Amino acid sequence: MKWDYAPAPESRDAAPLKPRYDLFIGGKFVAPTDGTVVSTVNPATEEVLAEVAFAGPGDVARAVEAARAAAAGWAALPALERGKYLFRIARLIQERSRELAIVETLDGGKPIRESRDVDVPLAAAHFFSYAGWADKLSYAFAGRAHEPRGVVGQVVPWNFPLLMAAWKLAPALATGNTAVLKPAETTPLTALILAEIIEEAGLPDGVVNIVAGDGSAGAALVRSDVDKVAFTGSTAVGKEIQRALAGTGRGLTLELGGKSANIVFEDAALDQAVEGIIEGIFFNQGHVCCAGSRLLLQESVAEEVVRKLWARMERLRVGDPLDKNTDVGAINSAEQLARINDLVAAGEREGATRRSVACELPEQGYWFAPTLFLDVAPANRIAVEEIFGPVVSVTTFRSPAEAVERANNSAYGLAAGVWTDNGAKAFEVASKLRAGVVWQNTYNKFDPTAAFGGFKESGFGREGGPAGLAPYVRFAS
Repeated sequence: MKWDYAPAPESRDAAPLKPRYDLFIGGKFVAPTDGTVVSTVNPATEEVLAEVAFAGPGDVARAVEAARAAAAGWAALPALERGKYLFRIARLIQERSRELAIVETLDGGKPIRESRDVDVPLAAAHFFSYAGWADKLSYAFAGRAHEPRGVVGQVVPWNFPLLMAAWKLAPALATGNTAVLKPAETTPLTALILAEIIEEAGLPDGVVNIVAGDGSAGAALVRSDVDKVAFTGSTAVGKEIQRALAGTGRGLTLELGGKSANIVFEDAALDQAVEGIIEGIFFNQGHVCCAGSRLLLQESVAEEVVRKLWARMERLRVGDPLDKNTDVGAINSAEQLARINDLVAAGEREGATRRSVACELPEQGYWFAPTLFLDVAPANRIAVEEIFGPVVSVTTFRSPAEAVERANNSAYGLAAGVWTDNGAKAFEVASKLRAGVVWQNTYNKFDPTAAFGGFKESGFGREGGPAGLAPYVRFAS
């Protein structure tokens, strides 16, 4: 059966873009003094969306100086007043939610239904949640004496530019820090619109500074005079940052890559599990650090699950991210598409069986059809390396112990999923998984009140909930 849908495109008129976006330093939008101006493109069409100023080292230093100048005043502000600012930011995000969702989709390539229903509401929710914590920090820290770290440098990735900015800015501000945030070079627009919102909310000048740029700007920020660094991105860059900060006494949290296992037992509700598998790997085209890219199926139901999964995959709608019917949008960049193609080719060379949905892909832009691999050996690159694309590899197991062993056989430890109708089994397996987050009978569910973070090469430190406040303070000894 073929399911046809009439196009339901979101209107771009609700999100008029400026021709150019400058750096946000000291409460003002300013031109770069030693940086450059680059174009940001729509990955679904390769259309130029706007020009964006990139910060050079001098611009980064100016932003840090602005944050340093504002630090004492912001820290001295009554906590209740800091909370009011966060509340205003949350409300303004809600008021501009349609605009933010459209721009997030245009700049990143993800389906509008995900930007509209996940990214933007969660970004507002994080500011709301931490607005409530601002004057209750003594409860979060069990009465321990604490003080803000000072100036924090924050580097966020291209897959969730607005949400990651909210994850990092909200707890930093609630605990009395000032911040310099660098969005990713391919998706800077919603972070710069967030700068407009921060300006509109009336935050004191310099409390938040947002400087777009490439990796060199991020490196300059990490090596600048900041008191703490928070980074979300690749494991390779995370290791470089850790080396750079070693011995400096500066705070550091890292949220890095993943190769998460999604485990389906024979007693699971299989139709429900298939929906969870789809959500786990094809959400945001698999551009998710905790994507359930390793599917572990109990041998007795593997054939049935694969049959149901493939039938579901063939009904995924791939195409225009602004269409409200679209399930899978565009790959974020030509570079990322090349990496996906490289790893998929490696999977075929190493003997795994590839199945890609035979969907019609647009001629312009960067696209990859939803793909699954069968007959995957544990040592295959597609089973070991993070692909960061709409590709899932399938392996089987016979017992809960074998499932745990296979799931933990990874350099990463960010997330996992467990599907079973047996509650005792679910908790026993979850307790043995070396993963920061374990979802039971669901996947990719995020909440601002819950902690998120990893083990091993997935990084350390937590974001979200009361645990997300601790990295932004110093405790009295």
